[in-house]
Amino acid sequence: MRLLYLHQYFNTPSMSGGTRSYEMARRLAAWGHDVQLVTSDRDGRFPADGEWHETEEAGIRVHWTPLPYSNRMSYGRRMGAFFAFSLRAARKAAALGGDLVFATSTPLTIALPGAYASRRLGVPMVFEVRDLWPELPAAVGALRNPLAVVAARRLERFAYRSSARIVALSPGMRDGVVRAGYPEDRVAVIPNSCDVDLFAPDPAGAARLRALHPWLGDRPLVLYTGTFGSINGVPWLARLAAEVRRIDPEIRFLALGDGKERDLVEGTARDLGVLGETFFVMGPVPKREIPAWYSCASVGTSLFVDLKEMWNNSANKFFDTLAAGRPAVINYGGWQADLLEETGAGIVLGPGNLQEAAAVLCSRLTDRAWMERAGAAAASLARERFDRDRLARALEGVLLGALGEKIRRMR
Repeated sequence: MRLLYLHQYFNTPSMSGGTRSYEMARRLAAWGHDVQLVTSDRDGRFPADGEWHETEEAGIRVHWTPLPYSNRMSYGRRMGAFFAFSLRAARKAAALGGDLVFATSTPLTIALPGAYASRRLGVPMVFEVRDLWPELPAAVGALRNPLAVVAARRLERFAYRSSARIVALSPGMRDGVVRAGYPEDRVAVIPNSCDVDLFAPDPAGAARLRALHPWLGDRPLVLYTGTFGSINGVPWLARLAAEVRRIDPEIRFLALGDGKERDLVEGTARDLGVLGETFFVMGPVPKREIPAWYSCASVGTSLFVDLKEMWNNSANKFFDTLAAGRPAVINYGGWQADLLEETGAGIVLGPGNLQEAAAVLCSRLTDRAWMERAGAAAASLARERFDRDRLARALEGVLLGALGEKIRRMR
């Protein structure tokens, strides 16, 4: 199969951010498929000349177009980047050709070049839903104009109508797709995955990192990795750290990443007197360096603002925590909360009562038996339910199923 894989925000392990598309695509390439991936260069890797640049990444042919983007940009500028990429990617994908188009959001506008290439080439499109639009942006206030909400809803319907199959990253996302009128039997749930080998515990590496940072030493570490965006609610972690300090001043918090709310996170921690004392912030690091920090961590966190619409998420950091065999700490409900309560692989902290949340977290971090049980349960989940190889095979099955259906119709 010659696969046209469209993802505006593709990352390799040498870049910061999620690598789902890289991990899925490299496996598909290793299994004999010709993978042509169309993406954007956001960080100035190539000259800003408007041309396309090609690299080979683990057997994937990656086509990059220079197009700046940052979570710090205004919503209007981000929308401009979405549509600019759509125009460029539509032409590029159609010119490359292929047997099938796989377009993965976000943003939802990725459906435009996907559908264009699908129709020009006469091949099926499979669409991957990573967030529900316009439900999520409307809930966080990014979409306020009623006309914009209507336009986003129409784009959502267009994306689904143009797709032979849909991949949803959580059960809640699947339900949202079905509510929009798409046949349930054509939706597959393939959540974010666990790279078990990559995140295997590395005691020696953890010891080196701890030795490099005297503020950490042999103390317990609560780790956050990822975006400091308005939906992530990382300032909550700084407030939690202040409450934890009252109970156990030896516990350390580290937030690794960047985004539009980084200044707010640091300012909150500074105002509460924990910045540089028990709460630390570092800039983003390449994905390949993240496992060493999880080896240092006592627990990993996945956080969001207190909105029910966020409960359907499939955040990489949650699965990285499981892959590292660390208890997961989250502050929202939904399917991941149910999973932790069912398996004992972590804890759910209520976002509203910081004193109670701090007391629960401190009690767990100092309970060695619980930490061992929860870590073992996390590792078991990673291997048995969310292993990347297993879920990549499931994705391959969806893609080949869509392609096979087209071939059967042509006979």
